[in-house]
This record gives sequence, structure tokens and C-alpha cells, in this order.
Amino acid sequence: MIKHNMLWAAMAAGLLVAQGAGAAVTAEEAAKLKSTLTPLGAEKAGNKDGSIPAWDGGITKPLTAGKSVGDIPGEIFANEKPVYQVTAKNMAEYDSLLSEGTKALLQKYPDSFRLDVYPTHRTAAAPQRVYDNTALNATRCNTKDGGYSLENCIGGIPFPIPKEGVEVMWNFLLRVEAPSIEYRFKNIVGNADGSHTLATRNEISFQYPPFYEDATVEKWSGEYSMFRFNTLEPPFKAGESLVIRDSIDQKNARAAWQYLVGQRRVRRAPTVSYDTPDFVSSGANYFDEVQGFFGQLDRFEWKLVGKQEMLIPYNNNGFVGAKLEEALSKHHLNPDKVRWEKHRVWVVEATVAPGKRHAVPKRRYYLDEDTWLIALMDGYDAEGKLWRTTQVTPFVVPKIPTTLMKTATVFNLQAGTMSVIQALNDEDFKVVTPKPEKYFTGDAVAADAAR
Repeated sequence: MIKHNMLWAAMAAGLLVAQGAGAAVTAEEAAKLKSTLTPLGAEKAGNKDGSIPAWDGGITKPLTAGKSVGDIPGEIFANEKPVYQVTAKNMAEYDSLLSEGTKALLQKYPDSFRLDVYPTHRTAAAPQRVYDNTALNATRCNTKDGGYSLENCIGGIPFPIPKEGVEVMWNFLLRVEAPSIEYRFKNIVGNADGSHTLATRNEISFQYPPFYEDATVEKWSGEYSMFRFNTLEPPFKAGESLVIRDSIDQKNARAAWQYLVGQRRVRRAPTVSYDTPDFVSSGANYFDEVQGFFGQLDRFEWKLVGKQEMLIPYNNNGFVGAKLEEALSKHHLNPDKVRWEKHRVWVVEATVAPGKRHAVPKRRYYLDEDTWLIALMDGYDAEGKLWRTTQVTPFVVPKIPTTLMKTATVFNLQAGTMSVIQALNDEDFKVVTPKPEKYFTGDAVAADAAR
């Protein structure tokens, strides 16, 4: 139980405030970003027993070790061995460091699932302009519309010293990214009998306008993410396209277009969000489970529970570089390929908002303090039973520099299935020059389809 290991309990009590009154912090508080906190808002010091070291700037120089996936270098700590393993037999010793979902997987697959825990490396870094913008955001960025919209933020973490759960989630949605990337990925469905099925293979262009080099508060439209992908496999879906643009303005939260080969036309796709089954992965997960959380915040109320130490997947360049058949076991990721480390995480609890509905009415998110990436998520059904759990596998990209995550694996604990979303194994990943934003429109898809 997290209460057994909750750090800063008194601080956490002060964080349990009503959602929607988000505001910038004072200049005095923001000054901590240049002293006791890292430039992105994490605690700079290590922990008491030294198992979490102090942050020293992260990885910013090119790495060449191991098999790379485009601009993602291969295994970055190849010579290290696990410090210890957590299994179904000894999990009680590490109870306070485990999420409920991790415990459930250990109990459900006692003969195959385990955690190989390696030394902790605080590799997170970001470009200097992101640090500079984060410092400015700390004193100028605000939430509005009940916490579901933002204003006066650009090109950095919006709330490096968060006071509310919704601010932490905005930090995830506006996490550090390159201005533009391209990659190919596969979505794999793990069936209850342990077999795996290719749902789709796709190529995608992702763009993040707040991280353009010349972005300013005044010039930015508010669209923080836009992507366009084409399906390559299986043959009966090849040629399908999806375009999505997400905004910090609740009134224009998501615009989506879909091109279906059979219909030979582009149509608006407003249901590509929330708990709509994700057709890109054969419906094995919900759309807002992609990349840990993908989409609008307004179906939930977000409570900031606090901060704790936890075992989470981390520095998984080696996992990304593994061949797909090596990366997956029958019912989960291959423990031989997944690197776990102890890090401090923010804990945020989502409860479905009054008057709203969602298939997963309660969720608990664990976000790495250094990167603001979601590391783990546990989802509960209407009866309060643990139903789903998500693991993400972050990796270091020194070329940006930052830590990214694309692959998220959603386990349906009741059905015994898993959905591996955006697996990069055996694919390619590149940091590229931004495209004209008109590329990310339904009209552009229609024009290309007509050729």
C-alpha cells in the first residue's frame, strides 16, 4: 500500500485541494528550480539510503552502444546486472515499492513474471530552452475552465511545482518532446492463451508545436500535439489513415479525421477519444490508454495524492532495441528485457466526474518525477476491483535530449489479455524537421488519397 511508503506525508496533505484553482507559484518558490529542484521540478537530491542518486544533469551526449532504433541508442547500461529480483515468492519484502497492478501480475503469472531491478540512473535531460521556458511557466502558467484548459504556457513543463492533480496530468500531456518525429510501430494483441496477434503496423508523423524553436505564448495556437499515421499492415487495413490534433483549449480539445480505404473518403472521427475501443489495436485497449494517457482530461476529477518511491520501468533502450519476439513473453513483456529501477513518482488519482461516464471510473497514475512520464497506471471497474494495469517503457534519446515513451502495454487482468501499443521493436525512429501544419489535416489526407 502506498501509505506505507508515502514521502512527505505532511506535504501531501496540503496537496489535497480542490481541482480547478490552478495557478502559477511565486517567484520565491520558482527559484527552487535553480537550487533544490531540477530545472523540470524534480527533487535534485538523492534519497536517504542512496538507492536513488542525486540528479547531475542527465544524458545529453550521443551514445553509440548496442543496437539502435534510428535515433534511439541501444542498451545504455549493457554491463550492469540486476541488484535484486522481485518475484511472486518475495514480493512481500518490496510491498511498499509495488503498484497494485504490478502485484497482480506477479500473482497472476508467478512462474514467468518478475522484476529485474537495476541501479537507478537519473538520465532525464532537456534542451536549455525547455529549462528556460519551464522557469517562466512556473510563474505565469494557469489552468482555467475547471482545470481542463491552460493559458500563458509554452515550450516547457507548465507546472514544475504542482499543487493539484490536474496540473500533474497537464505536465504529462505537455511533457518534453522533440518538435517533430517520425517512426513506425506495431500494435500487438496478447491473447488469453498466450498467443500474439498483429493488430496493425503503421507509420506515423508526430509534431509538438509548443516545442518549436521559435514558439512563444503569443504565437502559439494552443495545439500541443498533432499526428498523422498510415496503416501498412495487415493488407485489408493497409492505406487507412488517422489524423488527430489536440489543444489546451477545452472548447477545441480534439479534432480527428479518419480515412477508410473501403469508403474512399475522409470523415470526421469525434469518437476517437476517451473510452472508445481503440480500433488501431483491434479494440484491445481504450483510446485514452495509448501512451499511458492520451486525450482530454474532462471526464475525471484529478486528486494529487502525493509522492513516493516505487519500482518502475526505466532506461529501457535495451527493450526497444530487442527483436519483437525477444521482447514479448506469452502473457507479458519478457522480464529478461525490461529494466526496472527505483524512482520517486507523483501519485494522481482520477475519479469519474459528476455527470460524466467512463468505462474505467477510477484510475491511479504514477508519474516519474524527473520526466513527468506516466510510468504505471492501475484502473478499477465500477465495483472497485482492479481491472487493468499499464506499464510504459521509457527510453533515452540524447539527440533531443530527453526521455521519451511511446510503447505502453495495457493488461486486462480479468480477461488475461494484453495490448502492446506502439511497439518500436524492429522498426525505425527519427527526429526530423517540422512539417507544414497543413500536413496534419483531413484535407491533406484526402488530397493524397486522390492521387
